[in-house]
Amino acid sequence: MGLFDFFKRRAKNDESEKTAEKQPDTETTQTDESAPKADEASDSKVAQTQAETVSTANNDSSKATADTTPEQLDKKAAAPSEKTEDQNTDSSETGQTADETAPQAAEPQSLATASSTDEQPQAVTEQEPQPDAVTAENSEQSEPTEAERYDKGLEKSRLTFGQRLNHLLANFRSVDEGFFDDLEETLIGADVGFDMAMKISDELREEVKLKNVKKSKDVQNVVVEKLIELYDQAGSNEQNGLTFAKEGPTVILFVGVNGVGKTTTIGKMANLFKQQGKKVLLAAADTFRAGAIEQLNVWAERDGVDIVKKPEKSDPSAVVYDALKKAKSENYDILFVDTAGRLQNKTNLMNELAKMKRVITREIPDAPHEVLLVLDATTGQNALNQAKMFKEATDVSGIVLTKLDGTARGGIVLAIRNELHLPVKYVGLGEHVDDLRPFEPSEFVYGLFKGLIDVE
Repeated sequence: MGLFDFFKRRAKNDESEKTAEKQPDTETTQTDESAPKADEASDSKVAQTQAETVSTANNDSSKATADTTPEQLDKKAAAPSEKTEDQNTDSSETGQTADETAPQAAEPQSLATASSTDEQPQAVTEQEPQPDAVTAENSEQSEPTEAERYDKGLEKSRLTFGQRLNHLLANFRSVDEGFFDDLEETLIGADVGFDMAMKISDELREEVKLKNVKKSKDVQNVVVEKLIELYDQAGSNEQNGLTFAKEGPTVILFVGVNGVGKTTTIGKMANLFKQQGKKVLLAAADTFRAGAIEQLNVWAERDGVDIVKKPEKSDPSAVVYDALKKAKSENYDILFVDTAGRLQNKTNLMNELAKMKRVITREIPDAPHEVLLVLDATTGQNALNQAKMFKEATDVSGIVLTKLDGTARGGIVLAIRNELHLPVKYVGLGEHVDDLRPFEPSEFVYGLFKGLIDVE
């Protein structure tokens, strides 16, 4: 099954799941809307009863006032003065009686209040999740699926590419030469590469005629479909997995310019294989950059793996030689070799790299089993140029693309695959130690183009 077929099937499944999730929400909303009506009816009955009670009391009071004679009114007016004389005498008795009576009157109310107070926490307690459920929920959140990692890591690239397509199609009138010129600029701006942009433009001309495409949405569908198909064709013979030794330690050499994240990549990969039960050894052969040895040593301690190192400015080949001896004698599964950042046009540094490879081959004839070029995805076309030069200078077997989550230039993977025919082996989808993931073409394509094409 091709990548585009996978894409369509995956998109349809996601739409079906979203539709299924919306139905229970609708039923819940209807139930919630009916509940207030009953409450409103109950409240209106209570208000009506209270109003009738107040009205009855007012009528009784007015009636009593009307039945009182003038003589009785005079006596009532004189009564306060008589009471004043006896007030001090009876105050203690009256106060005592009031104090005794008040608690009795208040007692039913306090019991009712206590009863309602006791009932409220029970309702809250029933809604609180159990500790086991919370732990399980946190565990699931801390371990996202591979699809979720790619979806989040490619979010910036997906949104930016979608915005570029929307901008292109906003003023769409017809599929003419002006449209194809704008399309080529859009694709080049999305870092898919000049060659691939031209190839898509040429094939799209034929596709538009064949399918008689006229609507802007149909044009967008054809563009995305062609991108996926060409990407699939360019990598049809690629091996995205790592090559391992049939026996003895597997030696993997990391190369690239300074600042792309080589040392961090090695630390993350060491953790990944340690979790798989592999015995991992690191070789700190970047003796040139200040702090490089200590940085790799920190990763070794964090991952719980061993490291071979020498003082700064030591011969990198000597570090590699010692690491090879240790890896063979102590039965290590994998040896990761860190190297100094070097520009592809620096002859001395490239010669040093060639020397290290000779030392490795002398000790283990079929090694290094992988030479991984680490590229920073945020540099876009500059990363593509680096890959071209390194491929000419040394035998690069694969690409590790770092910082893919921090850039809108995810299209660089399409350019690397189309122009260099170098497989992307690993991608960095986040800052956490487990966010360096084996490259999955199907997940990458879906994460990059999800929502940009109709699959009906």
